[in-house]
Amino acid sequence: MAGLRTGLYTSPHLVDVTERIRIGWRDVDDEELDDALGAVFSAADEAPAVPLTYFEALTAAAFVTFAARKLDLAVLEVGLGGRLDATNVAPALLSVVTSIGFDHMADLGPTIEAIAREKAGIFRWKRPALVRATAPKALATLGEASNAAGAFWHDATGELRLARITTSLDGTRFGLGTPDGIYALATPLPGVHQAWNASLAVRAAELLRPEMPRLTAVACTTGVRAVQWPGRIERFLVYGRPVVLDGCHNPEGAAALARFLADAGLEGRVDLVFGAMADKDVEGMAGHLLPRVRRVRLVPAGTERAASSEELQRRVGELPPGSAACASVAQALEELLAGGGSEPIIVAGSLYLVGEARRLLLSGKLETTTP
Repeated sequence: MAGLRTGLYTSPHLVDVTERIRIGWRDVDDEELDDALGAVFSAADEAPAVPLTYFEALTAAAFVTFAARKLDLAVLEVGLGGRLDATNVAPALLSVVTSIGFDHMADLGPTIEAIAREKAGIFRWKRPALVRATAPKALATLGEASNAAGAFWHDATGELRLARITTSLDGTRFGLGTPDGIYALATPLPGVHQAWNASLAVRAAELLRPEMPRLTAVACTTGVRAVQWPGRIERFLVYGRPVVLDGCHNPEGAAALARFLADAGLEGRVDLVFGAMADKDVEGMAGHLLPRVRRVRLVPAGTERAASSEELQRRVGELPPGSAACASVAQALEELLAGGGSEPIIVAGSLYLVGEARRLLLSGKLETTTP
């Protein structure tokens, strides 16, 4: 939107691995990814050989692709934590922490302070560290880490003022005040949490503006309006009925989805297709979501890490009337759609489950359209 050559690296993918590396608005194609991985494996095989994990290989492939394209700016989503993540070898111009929640605790630590310390590993000497953390202990830990790293501290809660937020399945509108400007913004992404995410992106652009003057206020407004983020309260229409995919996979994400249902006037009116990984906080997610839906279909996600329908039923406790377990997301959607009605169906609890559902919806087997 600002005339910059940009790249985006995210994980995991929902349907195809090429989704992880994007140039501008387009995912890389299979051939370009194969070429980049070939270069990575060739370098890793040179003596002394370097063993690579799946994530490390793809991260390196993203770097190879971005270097070949001679980008002006690349946005890298950290895979896990930050301090020891493969993406953290990049010489970041700016670091952003969007939230701190209890997830990946076996790797990041059992407390909010431990998790915050790991995420603070992305901060850089004399570079901006833009942070949003609602837990006081997390914010304090991040502030201490920023000071120790010599980063320029920016507390988003103090710097950003959001107002007049309205949200629905069609998107979110809100006003934003920053130290550098006032904006009237609209994003196709539904939810108050997406208003905050968009605001962090705008503030990040402002902080980069001295080095990249094309990141103007107009470019920020246009970019927020045009953003695309599959699997995050993403809406499809099946026989005229909304089917909404949301990749929430921890209690924090489930709470954001539950808040959206309340803000959009959908609480108690939607059906939920729910699946999760066995090592996730199933009980915490269910505690946020189940009281706010009409009925539930419990399904296993298509991976060996997934909790079975029986395990899900045991862990979530009492279900709303009319709920049931299903063998697959396809069966669950077919059952709910066969019952008719116009209220939304939400698929949530796991990015793997959302990817499976998205693949099914994009196949057209359910007479699907995207609004």
